[in-house]
Amino acid sequence: MFIPFIKMHGAGNDFVVIDNRKGDLPVAALDMSKIADRQFGVGCDQVIVLEKSQRADIFMRIYNADGSESGSCGNASRCVAWVVFAERENVNGVTIETISGIISSSVVDEDNVTIDMGEPRLKWDEIPLARDVDTLHLPIQENEFGDPVAVNMGNPHAVFFVAEPYNVNLAAVGSVLERHPLFPQRANIGIARVESKSHITLRVWERGAGATLACGTGACAALVAAHRRDLTGRKALVDLPGGSLLIQWRESDNHVLMTGPAATSFVGTFNDEAYRK
Repeated sequence: MFIPFIKMHGAGNDFVVIDNRKGDLPVAALDMSKIADRQFGVGCDQVIVLEKSQRADIFMRIYNADGSESGSCGNASRCVAWVVFAERENVNGVTIETISGIISSSVVDEDNVTIDMGEPRLKWDEIPLARDVDTLHLPIQENEFGDPVAVNMGNPHAVFFVAEPYNVNLAAVGSVLERHPLFPQRANIGIARVESKSHITLRVWERGAGATLACGTGACAALVAAHRRDLTGRKALVDLPGGSLLIQWRESDNHVLMTGPAATSFVGTFNDEAYRK
């Protein structure tokens, strides 16, 4: 059968969105890595499958480019929120369930959505890490890279602060560090530079996806890590290769808010026979 999809992106972090809320598509039989392949498939950083939720407006299941499942994705959440907004009149708030919990969203304007990413998890067993260590100063040293901050924003992140993020060979560094023995579930690797108290430059290597143009949970993790190190305030613009995201770590309830764009690139269909396991 031919399966319809929407190709969307948030600041260049791109997704193939499959709507299976009716439960009539053979999603379980699909090889998500084949769909994500940029040469032989549709091509994307993550495949997003929409399902019914008993606890929220919609359930979002996230598959990385290698086929592994991810707990959360901020950029995909904004895209999914737009799908629901387009279906409903006079609605500017949507709740989205993921395997990591429920997040809420609200429309800012015709281009931007704010996602409440919830509270960051900062304890070693919440990241999770392989042993009890200080999450503000992880005992990791890989050549010139060391002393990262660990944050879980639905996914485990390690944020390294460097002088020149764009001088880093992200593929070489990220592919090694994501599998460091301290990360039993692997980790997303952020390479950040603090420009000012309200401005961060960031590149992210995502576990299971590789280098992406933007990473919403990575941007949240970078702001939390920078503030914990007293390098920034609780609100900053985070510049990524694909665009900018405004991140705020709210003091009143400890929640992290992310504001950024969501866009539809095109819609299409693919033959499921070509992408089966």
